[in-house]
Amino acid sequence: MSQDFISNPDESKEFLPRYRLFYLAIAFTFITFSMRLWFLQVIQGNELREFSEKNRLKQNKINAPRGLLLDRDGKILVENQAGFEAILSPQYIEDTEDVADIIGPILGIEPEKLVAKIQKSRRQNGPFAQVKIKDNLSRDEVFRLKHVRLETPGLEIRESIVRHYPLIEDGAQLFGYVGEISKKQLPIYNQLYKNQISFEQGDIIGKNGLEEVLEKDIRGVDGIQFLQVDAYGREANTQTPNIYGEKVHDQEPVSGSNVILTLDRDIQEAAWNSYKAQQRIGAVVAMKANGEVLSWISTPSFDPNQFSANLNATYWNQLINDPFKPLRNKVIQDYYSPGSTFKAFMAVTALQEKVITPTTIVNCPGALRFGKRLYHDSKKEGHGNITVFEALERSSNIFFFKMGISLGIDKMHNYISQLGIGTKTGIELPREVAGLMPSAAWKKAAMGEEWQPGENLSTAIGQGFVQATPLQMAVAYNTIGLEGKMFRPFIIKKIVDNSGKVVRETQPTLVKDLTQTQSNGIHIDVETFKVVKEGLRRVANGDRGTAKFLKIPGVQMAGKTGTSQVMGFSADQIYQSCMSRPIHQRHHGWFVAWAPADKPEITVAALAEHSCHGNTGAGPVVRDIIRAYYEKYHPEIIAEAIRTAKGPKPKPAEIPAVVHESEDE
Repeated sequence: MSQDFISNPDESKEFLPRYRLFYLAIAFTFITFSMRLWFLQVIQGNELREFSEKNRLKQNKINAPRGLLLDRDGKILVENQAGFEAILSPQYIEDTEDVADIIGPILGIEPEKLVAKIQKSRRQNGPFAQVKIKDNLSRDEVFRLKHVRLETPGLEIRESIVRHYPLIEDGAQLFGYVGEISKKQLPIYNQLYKNQISFEQGDIIGKNGLEEVLEKDIRGVDGIQFLQVDAYGREANTQTPNIYGEKVHDQEPVSGSNVILTLDRDIQEAAWNSYKAQQRIGAVVAMKANGEVLSWISTPSFDPNQFSANLNATYWNQLINDPFKPLRNKVIQDYYSPGSTFKAFMAVTALQEKVITPTTIVNCPGALRFGKRLYHDSKKEGHGNITVFEALERSSNIFFFKMGISLGIDKMHNYISQLGIGTKTGIELPREVAGLMPSAAWKKAAMGEEWQPGENLSTAIGQGFVQATPLQMAVAYNTIGLEGKMFRPFIIKKIVDNSGKVVRETQPTLVKDLTQTQSNGIHIDVETFKVVKEGLRRVANGDRGTAKFLKIPGVQMAGKTGTSQVMGFSADQIYQSCMSRPIHQRHHGWFVAWAPADKPEITVAALAEHSCHGNTGAGPVVRDIIRAYYEKYHPEIIAEAIRTAKGPKPKPAEIPAVVHESEDE
C-alpha cells in the first residue's frame, strides 16, 4: 500500500530542468538587486546623500523690492510698503475642503472659491506650485492664521512687499500697476528677457505703463531663504540649516534701481485737482519746451493699489464696463478730431505756400456753398473781412474752408504731417497710437476711393479723417512756439542704482528743425511761424479771442481752443445749445497753449470729452497748470503783476456760464 506514495524516479527527472530555471531566476534577481544597491550606495551614494539632505530643506524666494519712481525733485511717486501674504503649498494639503473651511472665513474668502482656486492652480501649474491666497494681510488676519497654522499643513504666512501708489488715481495710467505673471506671459517674458532675467510662476511684474517699460531696471535681484522643514513642509525648530554637514546661508535680495522722472509732482497734482474740480473726462499733458513731460492725466482713472493687493472682482467689472474706459491712457492711446486747434497748422501751410500773406483780407460770411452743400461758420452771421490774425483769434471756419479749397489735401498733408500729426511721438510708453493725417493716396489705399474736393473743407477745420492724440497736439504746438524746432517728448530722466551711480540718463532730443528742408522737400520759414504765433497770442489776449477769459496775471499765453465734433447736425440744429443735448451727443473741447507767448517754457494740451466747448471745457485746466508752473518756477512774475496792478488784487477772470458758439472754437 505504501508503495503507491513512492515517486517514480523517472518522473522526478522530468522536473529537474524546471528547478534549475527557478534557481537561476532567484540567482538573477539577487544579483540584480545586489548590483542596483551597489550602484546606488557606491557609485551614486554621495549624490543621493546630498539630495536627501536637500530634501529636508525648503528654499523660499525673497522678492526684491522694486525700485522707486521719483519726480524731478526727488519726491516719491511710486514706492513699496511692507506687508504679509498667505501661501498654500498643495502637495502638503491632505484635504483641500477642510483647509478652505479653516482659512476661508479668516481671509473673508468663500471656501468654495478657495477650493476652486487651489484646484485651478493644480491643473495649470502642477501640484508643487505654491498658491498665493491673499496679499496685503491685515494684522488681525496674520494673527489668526498663525493661530491655526500648526493644524494646517502647507499654510505659510510670508513677509511681502506691496507696491504702493500714494497719488492713488492721479497718473495711474502713466505709472501702470503690478500683478502676478500669468502662465501665458511666462514663456513670453523669459524669451523677451533671455539671458537677463529668469521669471517663475508667482513672480510680480509690471503690467502696464512705466511699471511695464522699466521692468528690467526696477525689478532687482530676488534673494533666497533656506528653511529646515518636517515631513509636512512645516518649518522645524532647528539650528542653522545645513547641507551635507555644511551650513547654508540666505541670500539677501537686491532692490531694483530707482528712476527719476521728468514729472513735477506739484504740477501733476495741480493738473489732477483742476480736472476733478471741473469734473472733466479726458486727458491733459504738460511738457517743457525741450520735451520733458511735467504732468500726465487721463480721466476717469483707477486705483492701482487695488491691483497690488487682491483685485476685487466687483471693482474690476466696474472698470471694464465703464463707457469712458478708465484703463486706457487717453494721452497716447485715444485719438480725436483736433477741431479748430488744427487751424494753426492750416495757417502755417497757407502762409508758407503763399496762398495768403499776413495782410491778405478774406471775406468770411456766415456760410459758404461748395458743390451741393452749405458749410457754416462758427458764428452765425460770419466774421466779415478778416486777416489770418483775426481768423485765428476768432476761429473763423469760412476763412479756413477757403484755405482748404486753395491748398488741396496733399499740400495739407505734406506740411501738417511734418508737425507730427499722424505719427507716433516716440515716447517711452507702450501702445502709443499714430493717429491720422489723411492724403489722397491714403484714402485710395485704405478705402479704394478717390479723394473728394468737399473733404478738403472738413479737413481744413480738423474734422473728417484727421485724428490726433493729446501728446501729438502738445508736440506740434510746442514746435510752432519754438519756430520749427521739434523735440521728442520723454519722461524717464535718470536711472540710478543702489550705489547712487547713474546707470542711464536721457537728454533732450531735437527730432527736426522745420526751417530746414525735410525729406519730402518741405521747409517752413521762421517768419511764417512768427505770424501764426501772433495769431495764437491774440486767442488768449485779444479783445475777441476765444480764450480771453483765461488770463493769468503777468503771463501771456498763446494757444487755440477747439471743438471736436462727435456727430454731425443739420443746419437748423447746428447753432442749438450743445449742453442741452444728451452727453453722448456733446462735442469734445480742446485747448492747446504755451507760455510765455514769445517763446514757450511750458506747453499744455488738454482735451475735455463731451464738454461742448474748448474754452470752458479744457481751458481752465490748461490755465491752472500754467499758473501752477509759474507760481513754482517764476513766482516773482505773478507777484509783480499783482503788486503793480491798479485797484484791488486781480482775480482770474470768471468764465461765463453760457458761451456763444461763436466764441467757442
